[in-house]
This record gives sequence, structure tokens and C-alpha cells, in this order.
Amino acid sequence: MAPFFIGPFIIPAGTFIIGATFIFRDFVQNFVGRRNTYLLILLAMVLSALTSYLLGDTLWIVFASIITFAVSETTDTEIYSRLKLPFHMRVAYSGIVGGILDSIIFVVVGLSPLGANILPWNAVFLAIVGQIIVKTLVQIFAAIIVKKVFFKHAKAV
Repeated sequence: MAPFFIGPFIIPAGTFIIGATFIFRDFVQNFVGRRNTYLLILLAMVLSALTSYLLGDTLWIVFASIITFAVSETTDTEIYSRLKLPFHMRVAYSGIVGGILDSIIFVVVGLSPLGANILPWNAVFLAIVGQIIVKTLVQIFAAIIVKKVFFKHAKAV
């Protein structure tokens, strides 16, 4: 699927889904614990890489996906686990940091001239910023929904 262009920013369609995965991972961690979450992250990473490869992505893109997934999901998991805040705040903070790392790593390692050379250097910054904006908005929106709908009366889980 072709990327979206919002003003000067380049936003791949998957950016919206990636932003949501951090939220789902937080819910999963609440139900299965941190150790099992890491097992699920590993399984999801392998399935994602395999799917990417089978859909025809270059090995460089597959490699970038694996590295990005491992770093951003691990960071999100650790931040979420260590914060002593209400659930919705942990969702927001951990997801925003995970999303920023995800955006920077994938664009630089996977798409820039250092990687698969899909984006020229003058577009790399715009792609990173566009993804960060979308993923941050997804996290904030999700945190608001989680607070208002799911955990109206809950304390830190």
C-alpha cells in the first residue's frame, strides 16, 4: 500500500497499526505477565519477519523489521513494567517512547540509503517525523479511551 502524505510528512499505512500494537501489548502484559509477554513478542517478531519475507520484502527490510520490533517492543515492555502510574498513563508513556524508537530505527535501518535505499536522505527526516506524529497521537487517543471506557474506576493495574 502506498504511503500517505500529510503536508510534507510521509506516513506508511502500517504506521497506524504499529501504533496500536503497543497498546495491545500492554493489555496482553496485564493478563499474561511480563515473561509470557516476551515469549509472545518473540513469536510475533518471527511471524512478522516471515510474513514480510513471504510478501516479497527484501531481506534488508525483513532484517530492519526484526531489529525494530525487538528494540521498540522491549523498550515499551520495560517502561510499561517499571512505571508506577495508572494503566492509561503507562500505555501512553511506554507507547510513545516505543513508537519514537520504532519510527527512527525502521526508517534509518530499513528505508534510508543505509538500508534498502527506498527513501533518499532528504525524505528520511520527514518519514521519521510523520510516523512519530501519528504513533504519538494513536497512543494519546488510546490512553484517553482506556481511561474513560475501560478503567474508569480502576487504579494502577
